[in-house]
Amino acid sequence: MICCILYVFLQISLTGAAESGIVGGREAKPHSRPYMVSVQYRGVHSCGGILIQRDFVLTAAHCKNETWGSCTVVLGAHDITKKERTQQRIEVDEYFAHPGFTGNLNNDIMLLKLKKNATLNKYVRTIGLPKKNGETPANIKCAVAGWGLTRANGSRSSVLKEATEKMQFSTECKHIWQKHFNSGHMICTKFTRRDGGVCQGDSGGPLICNTKPQGITAFIWGEDCNNPQYPHVYTKVSSFIPWIKQTMEEQE
Repeated sequence: MICCILYVFLQISLTGAAESGIVGGREAKPHSRPYMVSVQYRGVHSCGGILIQRDFVLTAAHCKNETWGSCTVVLGAHDITKKERTQQRIEVDEYFAHPGFTGNLNNDIMLLKLKKNATLNKYVRTIGLPKKNGETPANIKCAVAGWGLTRANGSRSSVLKEATEKMQFSTECKHIWQKHFNSGHMICTKFTRRDGGVCQGDSGGPLICNTKPQGITAFIWGEDCNNPQYPHVYTKVSSFIPWIKQTMEEQE
């Protein structure tokens, strides 16, 4: 049975959807990842994201849930349960889910247009995108980051946590995930139980390889997010560069 972040997000309560973050890993140095974004509904953390332009956040398409009311992004945060002086809270003006996203696993990527520009400083910065159709070799170490679960079905962390995962061969991803994995616009990682990684609800957060966001957290094995037999799967950002640039340019 496949159980992915998409289905978890749709089926659980608002409180459950807030249980997003890194299993295992370590607490990030405060504000060491100034591009990180907390996507929130009703003041509750729901998904991760990254600031790629002063007025645009990149996240997963299945993070859109307008039935919960207006969406707000929080920038410059370390502890999302506090109102830190470094934080900027900006409402989302428009959602731009990829036109090929139909609610399943494919094309799970979205841009959030902010109502005003973020103020860039040492706590809030944009992150550059990878090259179009760029490839990241297998076994390269990459970083994941997010707020929340410290272990599967465990308690949440209020502070930003991070962990290391390694790029996996696409052939191995396809072998395990079969029809659910599309190597044209997905990548996946391998990890250990000791080191951990992303878990349920950590949608929209980045997979950073060589300082660039190569992936956006898409889906995992829902029975046990920390089971190394099932690679974590990410939307391949480099495959969507033309769409990202065109969408942002049309809003200028």
